[in-house]
Amino acid sequence: MGVYDAPQWLLSAFVRSAKGAGATAPDERVREVGADLVERWTGPGRTYHNLRHLTDVLARVDELAEETHEPDLVRLAAWYHGAVFDGRQVAAYANRGGEDEVASARLAREQLTDLGVPTPRVERVHEMVIALVRHVADPSDFDCAVLCDADLAMLAAEPQRYKAYLHDVREEYADIPVQDYLRARERIVRKLLKRPSLFVSPLGAAWEEPARQNLGAELHKLEKVLAELEAQDSGADVPATPPTEPPGPADAPGTVRPARPADARHPVRHGA
Repeated sequence: MGVYDAPQWLLSAFVRSAKGAGATAPDERVREVGADLVERWTGPGRTYHNLRHLTDVLARVDELAEETHEPDLVRLAAWYHGAVFDGRQVAAYANRGGEDEVASARLAREQLTDLGVPTPRVERVHEMVIALVRHVADPSDFDCAVLCDADLAMLAAEPQRYKAYLHDVREEYADIPVQDYLRARERIVRKLLKRPSLFVSPLGAAWEEPARQNLGAELHKLEKVLAELEAQDSGADVPATPPTEPPGPADAPGTVRPARPADARHPVRHGA
């Protein structure tokens, strides 16, 4: 899928958001930047962090828009939050996940400045994208809270869609060894479940219970699969269970933050 296959409303929505944020460039130039972003979101290897995810996040932002101060800036941050992505094993270990929020924020700064968006608003979009590195929003920062909640909303999907999400994320990080992937996923799910709340915005709070149910069920399965794999490694007589499921969110859904393997020869950029 590319720009010609994208929903017809998508580029028009980007133009409206950019103009709403103060872009002074001609509409044609704004559409060119939007088309570039669509191409980025439809790049190779994206089985979860793709155009469908982008439209899902934009739709969730719209659901929560009444809680925002500057909804167009939140929408622009959604457009850019995963614009730079590489799910290959080396990139995933180096970036601590295929989504590169720092590079995506840099791209937002470059492109929005080129479109004539006022500098304070450009920096605000940059700040919100960077906030998704840790995916912890200040409850008093309503715009950032809405962006974080919109990106995490998949955690509250109905069970069959959540299962499909897990499958898609695992496909996206297929180059990462199974046990590395599952252990990383287990750590992240535990970390998420320990949070006092997953969603910060008042309207997003309605997603809390279904998200915790999904994460709890996933953790149970992860523990079972990892125990079986470890028993097989130790030589115990345990029937093999192909680990075709688990996967998924780190600080944000779908972002795998694998631990560095013992024989890795490339650096890990902590906090990136």
